[in-house]
Amino acid sequence: MKIERYIPGDSLRPFVKHYLIIDSESGMESRILPDSSIVMAFRCKGRVSYEEGGITNPLPVSVITGLRKSIRLLDYSKKTATLLVAFHEGGAAAFFKEPLHELFGLHLGLDHLIRCSRLVEIEERLAEATNNLQQISMVEQFLCSILKNPQLDPLILKAVQAIKSSHGDIRIKDLVTELPVSLDTFEKRFKRIIGASPKQFLTIVRLRSLIERYPQAKSLTDAAVMAGYFDQAHFIKASKSFTGQTPTAFFNASPYW
Repeated sequence: MKIERYIPGDSLRPFVKHYLIIDSESGMESRILPDSSIVMAFRCKGRVSYEEGGITNPLPVSVITGLRKSIRLLDYSKKTATLLVAFHEGGAAAFFKEPLHELFGLHLGLDHLIRCSRLVEIEERLAEATNNLQQISMVEQFLCSILKNPQLDPLILKAVQAIKSSHGDIRIKDLVTELPVSLDTFEKRFKRIIGASPKQFLTIVRLRSLIERYPQAKSLTDAAVMAGYFDQAHFIKASKSFTGQTPTAFFNASPYW
């Protein structure tokens, strides 16, 4: 497997975190942990599928993936190449009028959100491109063409930053006391723009932070305490829901991303 990361151009940098091109020559199974970014994907060649309820489901050529609360396994066939667009938190809302929490837990074909004729054009161009930089340029042109609202919501971005700075160890009520908005209004606005409720988003950030900081911890117990889990049973339950495994089994298993 070959993964290459690209930084977006200046015009899209406020909305897009990075691009990834995943090239799987021999095929692979990939463990995708929940993350705080909504992701758009374009399959340039090959086939990608996922399993749900014991059924294997092929992914469309162009797809958008909402935030989710549990791990997902993707199967890349041989000679598969995919270009991913990872949005900043709140960045995807600039391109779609639909409330983004409706994507939670879903892989959804982009044809549900974007006119089919526009998708066919970008899909055909990506399949014909001869190198990664050409593909990135094509996707950037496509994103610029569907940009609807270039103004990000400063209140929601401030809340996201507070959650991430605290590594998810913060109470929503305490967070809202620092903002000029009611709790009910904040939660509705947050869900629509970020793609998850504040509580769901906080849980994702908290567990991702725990996993990322685990190598510096003395033990799993120490890592759990660092993340604000003072109840061992609660920590184990949250970890199993998030990764599909006990904490010990997860950290001893194959790589994830």
